[in-house]
Amino acid sequence: MITLKQLRYLSALARLRHFGRAAQDCAVTQPALSMQIRELEREIGVDLVERRPGEVAFTEAGREVVERADLILAAARDLVDVARHRGRPLSGALRFGVIPTIAPYVLPRVLPALQQRYPELTLDMRETQTHVLLDELSRGQLDVVMLALPVDNPDLRAKPLFEDRFLLALPAKRAPRGDAPVSPRDVDPSELILLEEGHCLRDQALAFCAVSRRDAGVPMSSVSATPARLGATSLATVTQMVANGYGITLMPEIAVEVELRDERVRVMRFSAPEPARLIGLVWRRTSPRVADFMALGDVIVDALGVAPAAPDALRRLAAS
Repeated sequence: MITLKQLRYLSALARLRHFGRAAQDCAVTQPALSMQIRELEREIGVDLVERRPGEVAFTEAGREVVERADLILAAARDLVDVARHRGRPLSGALRFGVIPTIAPYVLPRVLPALQQRYPELTLDMRETQTHVLLDELSRGQLDVVMLALPVDNPDLRAKPLFEDRFLLALPAKRAPRGDAPVSPRDVDPSELILLEEGHCLRDQALAFCAVSRRDAGVPMSSVSATPARLGATSLATVTQMVANGYGITLMPEIAVEVELRDERVRVMRFSAPEPARLIGLVWRRTSPRVADFMALGDVIVDALGVAPAAPDALRRLAAS
């Protein structure tokens, strides 16, 4: 009989690709973990893992079993959540993931509000890039994540929270006088300083530049052939590069108060329609904690003092 323990060990091995680290993650000895996986292989009647010196590789059947095992484990966690959280919103543990271009600017205001309104809630936080969060969410390692929408996965559901407008950040000595908005067509992609690859904010900025150049009549081939010159790992680093005259950047409005305290940097609004990203919560379609996620979204919007996203915001974004 296949057990959840065996599936959990297999999932950990697939994630960590090392028997010792997987055993440590599951709080068991390495021989115990290896024995359970061998018993699972005997039960199924097929080899799942190729055991090589110093590395672990999965067979084709093993990769498919891991994928299905993650779905079963996620469903089992959802089953437990049904019993634990029924009738008590935002109580107990909640595994919450946030992308790095949101966490430093939202959490300092949201966490105190959550503690005050829902004192029985215990948050387990995870901050990392979008693709990692979505993978861990699908595997059941996270309950809900906060990131930029949309998310193209039929097994996930989303709640739009608010629109986060982009502003142009540039060296103050280069900024024009007055408060007149700038046109998106004035942004030269070759001057952009962006986060390194893997950050969704980088992709959104490049997509914005491609659209604006296309609207200005610039051939798309020339746009795609003009990559950003520099990349950084945080918005703080990007800001300092702008301050020292290395280029310009697109700055999310929620980050301005924290990041742009340097007098050498000036921010300017774009002319309407202003470019923006849609921030929201995402969870598994099978999760029974939808009421919790709705309550969490309400706290976030209230704590930030932002206008809630329009009900059709996600549909409009998908159609754009």
